[in-house]
Amino acid sequence: MYAVKAMPRPRSLTPAQLASAALAVIDRDGLSALTMRAVAQELGTSPMALYRYVADRDELEALVVEEVLSTVDTAAPPDESWQDRVGVLVQRMRVAIGGHPAVVPLLPVHRHRSPTVLRWTETVLGVLAEAGFAGTRRVVALRALLAYAVGAIQLEHLGPLSGSGTDAMAGLSPAEFPHLSATAADARRVRPDAEFDGGLDLLLRGLAVSSD
Repeated sequence: MYAVKAMPRPRSLTPAQLASAALAVIDRDGLSALTMRAVAQELGTSPMALYRYVADRDELEALVVEEVLSTVDTAAPPDESWQDRVGVLVQRMRVAIGGHPAVVPLLPVHRHRSPTVLRWTETVLGVLAEAGFAGTRRVVALRALLAYAVGAIQLEHLGPLSGSGTDAMAGLSPAEFPHLSATAADARRVRPDAEFDGGLDLLLRGLAVSSD
C-alpha cells in the first residue's frame, strides 16, 4: 500500500498582506487595474483563494484605504487656534495620501469603513465643536474640508500646475481669454505646497468668518 500524500494547505493571508498587494497593483498600474486576479498574481495565489478573506473588490478597496491612511496621526494637535489645529489634521491626511494619489477616488466611497478616517473625522469635528460650529453648520464645514482635501490632492497629482495643461492655457489668445491666459502664466510659478497651503488658508479663513 502506498501512503496518500496530503496536499499542502493554502498559506494563510492577512488583511495587511491583501491590502499591500492591492496597493502595489494600484500604484503600478492605476486604480482601473485593481482586480481580484491582479491581486492574486501579486500574491502568487489563485483568485478564488482571495475570496476566503474578502467578499469582493469593494471590501478589497476598503482595505486599501485603511492601508494608506493607517499611519495618519488622528490625535488632536496641541492647543492653538482652531484653524491651525484643523490645518494640521488636513495636512497629515495629505502627506499620507500623497504617496498614493491613485487611491484618492476611493476615499469618499469608503470613508465610513476606515477606522482611521472615522477617528480623524471625530477629531476634526471635536475641534470644530470647540470653535462653536454646531448642527448643519458643522456638517457643511466638515464636508468643505473633505472636499478641499480630496479635490486639491487630485489636482496636485493628476493636473499639476507644472503640467502641460497649464502651459496650454497660458498659450491661449489674450484677446479671447485675457484672465485665463494671464492666470495660467502666473500659475506656473506656484509650487505644490504653496498651492495647497494657500487654498486651505482661504477655506479656513472663510469658515472662521462664518463662525462669528
